Amino acid sequence: MHNELCKRLGIEFPIFAFTHCRDVVAAVSNAGGLGVLGAVGFNAEELETELTWLDEHVGDRPYGVDIVIPGKYEGMGELDPVKLEAELKAMVPDGHRKFVKDLLAEHGVPELPEGPRRELLGWTAATAAPQVEVILQHDKVKLVANALGTPPDDVIEHVHSTGRLIAALAGSVKHAVNHKKAGVDIVICQGSEGGGHTGDVGSIVLWPEVIDAVSPLPVLAAGGVGSGRQMAAAMVMGAAGVWTGSLWLTVEEADVPPAQMETYLAATSRDTVRSRSFTGKPCRLLKNDWTDAWERPDTPDPLPMPLQMMVAIEGVSRGHAYPIQAKDVAFNPAGQVIGRATQVRKSRDVILSMVDEYIDAIQKVDQALLSD
Repeated sequence: MHNELCKRLGIEFPIFAFTHCRDVVAAVSNAGGLGVLGAVGFNAEELETELTWLDEHVGDRPYGVDIVIPGKYEGMGELDPVKLEAELKAMVPDGHRKFVKDLLAEHGVPELPEGPRRELLGWTAATAAPQVEVILQHDKVKLVANALGTPPDDVIEHVHSTGRLIAALAGSVKHAVNHKKAGVDIVICQGSEGGGHTGDVGSIVLWPEVIDAVSPLPVLAAGGVGSGRQMAAAMVMGAAGVWTGSLWLTVEEADVPPAQMETYLAATSRDTVRSRSFTGKPCRLLKNDWTDAWERPDTPDPLPMPLQMMVAIEGVSRGHAYPIQAKDVAFNPAGQVIGRATQVRKSRDVILSMVDEYIDAIQKVDQALLSD
């Protein structure tokens, strides 16, 4: 299990945990995996606070950070975030904003207090660039991952110049090959079962296709990995490790409100849907009244990225502030493996149980071969 990629990153197990919660990142890294913080919701100052905290809580362990610079989005080319946000705001139809406000009102979700609000999060090169500068000031960050598309050449070069590795997610062979050509160090291959932005090909088909296409580049298998048995299947196919996400939504350290936690714990593998209703790109999340509303023929069509999130941020923000009232219209990204998350466990216990189950699965395969 302790392979070449583990040695390069200084980790014990090739288990990568994507999460938006710094406590989970620290717990996973301290347990021997690599916690990866999702940075998309933080501005540069907020991200500095998160990473400083992590530096103080991971000891001598490494961790990673995940940014989002899509390969295509509205407003590409404008690198001033203030100008870009103003330009994009003017592109959002009033009807979309009214639809969101009416939908939230129908569900009794209170409005937020008056005050300044950000609509454009880190979904663009303009907003991600300051994040990258912050990330590269923290020595314990050993991996930078891009969640959507091939990272820009200057970002890859900048990360490499500091001795770090850079990864990128791929939902198709084409995207994976593009990552390799651009000089990415690790391809994270996510099947359609995965939470968040996914393609439409299942993991068991996509993983070996991508592994073969980019060899000898290391590939992390993502999409539907929630146990040691699934990890063993991925490693047998040739993956260098696993990238997990939904697994960490229901751990003890997760910063998830009780009402949202109940939703996750009750969900089955058939309760997710790929929807453009929050981000503008196909994103797997829990199906609810929000996702249903955007699919009706008499409602607005989701806008392209990042415009749709600039509309949906009203619902996301009010959902965070009033999780009980917003339970049926909340933003709950999750993969199909959420059906296995039926109890709250410590992150360390999740890691160790995955390792034990992985070893047990591999031993059973070995025994079956020897018995022949």
